Amino acid sequence: MPVKTAVLPADDPAAIARAAEVLQRGGLVAFPTETVYGLGADALDAAAVGRIFAAKGRPADNPLIVHVAAPEQARALARAVPPAAEQLMSLWPGPLTLVLPRAPVVPDATTAGQDTVAVRIPATRPRWRCCACGRPLAAPSANRSGRPSPTTAQHVLADLDGVVEVILDGGPCAVGLESTVVDATRPVPMVLRTGGLSLEALRTVVGAIDMLSGQDPEAMSRSPGLRHRHYAPRARVVLVAPGEAAERGGSTVAVMSQQPRPPGFVGEWKVMPTALEGYAQELFAALRELDAPEIETIVVETVPEVGLGRAIADRLRRAAER
Repeated sequence: MPVKTAVLPADDPAAIARAAEVLQRGGLVAFPTETVYGLGADALDAAAVGRIFAAKGRPADNPLIVHVAAPEQARALARAVPPAAEQLMSLWPGPLTLVLPRAPVVPDATTAGQDTVAVRIPATRPRWRCCACGRPLAAPSANRSGRPSPTTAQHVLADLDGVVEVILDGGPCAVGLESTVVDATRPVPMVLRTGGLSLEALRTVVGAIDMLSGQDPEAMSRSPGLRHRHYAPRARVVLVAPGEAAERGGSTVAVMSQQPRPPGFVGEWKVMPTALEGYAQELFAALRELDAPEIETIVVETVPEVGLGRAIADRLRRAAER
């Protein structure tokens, strides 16, 4: 049954108190983080977690990331915390998710039946906001499954109006890409999903770190965003090399490029920031903006795969998959 969705300011104590009440009775709350907006429910309440999957239309085999307010909460969700994970926790709060051995307290619904649990501390001010009910929150992106992730409260409302009871509006997200996911259960930690924390930053803390390459079903099952279509607008996404989009114009075409609109180009042209940090922040909003009813194809010029460029390129490739 549809619910009345309230969009409330995230810095209002009364709004936070209302969100806490909704969470405590097993409801859903969307809230801002530094990465994207999350759709939260009590991670230890299997019925509440089930409502996340229903609201998003999310496949049941896609595990959820659990948001906590402090490292002690993360340790309580794990059977053990490997030394590399302890080192990487120094990067919290921030856009880093650690995959840890799951403690029995975490229900199967949250982990999609995996023997691991994915945990992070968002860099939201105050961090308590994302754990308003005093419990760890299962919180995937607050969008319909497969859609571009939401980086504003308006994106959440467009996808989940009538489904989520409260949306805490904290403005645009600062990072704009989901968290980097690292499997810390391995002898050498492995990046399962690139994201808002770069590989270079991880290596300053642990030195040796692997990256998932190719198709490894067991590894891929431990992280969201790897086995199902994600980040995709309605229109078809086509990737081209820098400088090639000008040849793809047309009345049903939109372009994302770091270059200015060329003279005489027919179609929509979105100029993206040249700095990768700015590009990442605007990526999902740009895909949503260009996905107008008359647009059939979004042509995107690729970016260098260094730093945040790896995560940007990953999201664009997944958006282009059919």
